Amino acid sequence: MIAYGFTAAGTLIAMVAPTSNYNIFLLGRVVMAMGAGISLPLMMTVITNIFPPEKIGVPMGMGGLVIGLAPAIGPTYGGWILSGNTKFLGILQLGDWRTLFLAPFVLLIIVTVLTPFLMADVLPNRNMKLDFISLLESLLGFGLFLYGFTNVGNDGWGDAQSVIAPIIIGLVIIAFFIRRQLHMADSFLDLSVFKIKQFTVTTIAAAINTMAMMGVEMMLPTYIQNVHGLTALQSGLLLLPGSVMMALMSPIAGGIYDKFGAKKLSFIGFILLAIGTLPYLFLTATTPEAFITITYWVRFVAIGLIMMPLITSGMNALPVEKSAQGSASNNTVRMIASSVVVAILASVTTNVINSTKPAHHLSTTNPLQYADKMIQASLNGFHVSFGIAFGFAVLGIFVALFLHKGKVAPAPVRAANKQEVIEDGGQNS
Repeated sequence: MIAYGFTAAGTLIAMVAPTSNYNIFLLGRVVMAMGAGISLPLMMTVITNIFPPEKIGVPMGMGGLVIGLAPAIGPTYGGWILSGNTKFLGILQLGDWRTLFLAPFVLLIIVTVLTPFLMADVLPNRNMKLDFISLLESLLGFGLFLYGFTNVGNDGWGDAQSVIAPIIIGLVIIAFFIRRQLHMADSFLDLSVFKIKQFTVTTIAAAINTMAMMGVEMMLPTYIQNVHGLTALQSGLLLLPGSVMMALMSPIAGGIYDKFGAKKLSFIGFILLAIGTLPYLFLTATTPEAFITITYWVRFVAIGLIMMPLITSGMNALPVEKSAQGSASNNTVRMIASSVVVAILASVTTNVINSTKPAHHLSTTNPLQYADKMIQASLNGFHVSFGIAFGFAVLGIFVALFLHKGKVAPAPVRAANKQEVIEDGGQNS
């Protein structure tokens, strides 16, 4: 309920934020992120604790299906809303950015109200003391670090006030946070999970997969709209099959994981991801849109083969009492990786475009030539970003070689605790 409450509150703040004050809108997005930061690790923890290790692949894959539907529905829904006036529950919605938040807000309120009646705790609740110093260090450290990276695209790497200072100060605070966690008996974030090799390797591989995914996920819609001249709705529909395929592949990959483990799936998946990404290095203004859809489809089949099996394998390597901490750590690393790579790609793309775009006076002396050169400059920027994404996919191939061969045997304590949960039907509270 807390997670849904945060997400609903953040959605409302963003929806009513005045256009003259971007900070209020940003606050709403931060509050929404707090809700997502709770719900996603919680989902993985719950699944890990109610299913036996030998059958956990498919349930985790179903969780991946739910997560995968977001990038499938989001761009298309956003494009549909912004394309003109629409109706939701009989209410007329104007083609305005604020209406993007209306349907999610209504659904979140419904889910929040129904949660006490439809959900039950799967593990006994424990009285834990919240360490406010650790909480403050984590919020300030990671917040400043990511804030600095998000400003790179607009301000460049050399801006001391908005980029360099926040990143450095954030890293210093994160260092103090890590030091404190290593010396606490009951830590805010248990970093000892990274002492388990399989968990560490799978987390690194999942972060690389996230960066390879975001390297194209962020730039491809911009390429489609700016170079091909399609609308937001059309670009969303163009990429919809790939996102749907990732969602459908997740439970299938989970079933394969139950038989063969994560190493083979990840190795094959990263190879397929590299194959699907390579053509984007050669996109032109006349590349057929069907070709873009097919290659995007290949990429997301690969991502579906990689992501949830990696997370499942890492979680399976942990004893049950560390599953919540492991889930939180894995999610934190992937979110940081996503934010960092988006900032880097935005900066690199902008710099390449600015360094190769034609002189402004050409827009008046020869507008057609200016337009052609601007398109080529944009393509140069996109090619560099797609090349970085391809590099991450290749790196993932090598990291996958360090994964444990076959399935990871869970700790004995894990199996015992899991049996208790199954026997009582997950009704502990």
